[in-house]
Amino acid sequence: MKAVTFHDYGGPEVLRYEDVPEPWAGPGEVLVRVRACGVNRLDLLVRSGRSQAKPPLPHIGGSEVAGDIVEMGPGTSGFAPGQRVVIAPYISDERCEYCLAGHETTCIRGDVLGLISDGGYAEYVKAPITHILPIPDGVSYVEAAASTLSAPTAWHMLIDKAKLQPGETVLVLSAGSGVGSAAVQIARLVGAKVITTVGSDEKIRQALDLGADEVINYTRGDFSVPVRRLTDKRGVDVVVEHVGTDTWDQSLNSLARNGRLVTCGATSGVAGTVDIYTIYAKQIEILGSYGGSRGNLKQVLSALAHGDIRAVIHEEMPLADARRAQEMVERREQFGKIVLVP
Repeated sequence: MKAVTFHDYGGPEVLRYEDVPEPWAGPGEVLVRVRACGVNRLDLLVRSGRSQAKPPLPHIGGSEVAGDIVEMGPGTSGFAPGQRVVIAPYISDERCEYCLAGHETTCIRGDVLGLISDGGYAEYVKAPITHILPIPDGVSYVEAAASTLSAPTAWHMLIDKAKLQPGETVLVLSAGSGVGSAAVQIARLVGAKVITTVGSDEKIRQALDLGADEVINYTRGDFSVPVRRLTDKRGVDVVVEHVGTDTWDQSLNSLARNGRLVTCGATSGVAGTVDIYTIYAKQIEILGSYGGSRGNLKQVLSALAHGDIRAVIHEEMPLADARRAQEMVERREQFGKIVLVP
């Protein structure tokens, strides 16, 4: 089969579009014909060698997969060849204490599709049948793939962790990102007021069209200053943080008393300082949020099918153009998701 691989860690130039052996479905697994695969920042971190876990090389990245089942491995049931499905990318072992308590994204032996296991930058990929979900009628492969990792992550952040309430005000960083574009819509669905940031004036209109009430161009300076102005110096109830070092202080400074900062990533760096007095005096909560569960993915797919949210697609590209796609994400040129189509 054709796949995009890398044999060494490095920049986008290490990606190769080449022939590799086709995988096969082992016990408890299914083989999926990939129809669409979203491009995620995790793909860039893994390829560059900057992810916490590093796969054996050569490796096939790609965590956001939609396609058709072509083979059912021994001991599998509940699906059938030809069925349209997505793969829930946070692969849990189903046995550790956290899985048994219902916290599958904190699984001790967890993986993410395309992190250690080979992912969806290929014509075929295998996955545990326990992490296969049907695509609802009316949702395309591209829409499903674009919503398989980033949107459940945003859902988990806002609904499960921050427990966003109607009437609250939320600051969503980087509306043009996968997490950001989903979080803006989920916050609006809850009934919150949404302030968001973008990296260029051209993206302001797109963020407003998603449902944001106010949009700040973060390249113009400390975004906590306009956040304070827009909230009459009060600050926001919730900050959706996924950038890291470059924005950490500004995000904390944007919070109101009793505010919650929920973070799922640190693409600009993992170091951040905390003013301990501010944390306890303002009774601020800092919440870690890792990925999204299968339940979160089901909720996202249902919301897509009912038109409550939409997949924000910047561009569809052939799988062979994976390098160009990753370069665009690295330069933050996209608004929403880039999706590769084998």
